[in-house]
Amino acid sequence: MPLSLQEISDRIEIEDLIWHYSDIIDRKAFDELDTVFTEDAHIDYSVFGGSVGNRAETIEFLHGAMGAFPYTQHLNANMQVKLDGDVAYGHIMCFNPQEMKTPDGSTTWMLGLWYNDKYVRTADGWRIAERVEQRSWKFNVPDFMSFLDE
Repeated sequence: MPLSLQEISDRIEIEDLIWHYSDIIDRKAFDELDTVFTEDAHIDYSVFGGSVGNRAETIEFLHGAMGAFPYTQHLNANMQVKLDGDVAYGHIMCFNPQEMKTPDGSTTWMLGLWYNDKYVRTADGWRIAERVEQRSWKFNVPDFMSFLDE
């Protein structure tokens, strides 16, 4: 069934939202996440040892945790978005190489994950109301981060 112009617009706006999130994270501009998440969003990064909380708690967590990673990239692909009026659901692939300075020198490692999202249309455009990370794989993770093996 062909998409309506509204559905095409909604999909493009949601894709832009997903890419905007990754850009904010990689620039470490975490305070800008209020342009991505709803105020009462539920964000679950626990699959890789991160926080679970609302937008404010997540921003606080990111300010504290992401300083350990001078360089990151969040590359999104295979965006599967299902629209249902003013709500949509996404299953988004993310390839996430990161660099961390370790006592033995710099280590580059990579994670593969999926974002399982719920989006809502707001007066300010589409926002993420729920994001739950789903583990896919990991590569070259430093030994002291063995909690990622679970």
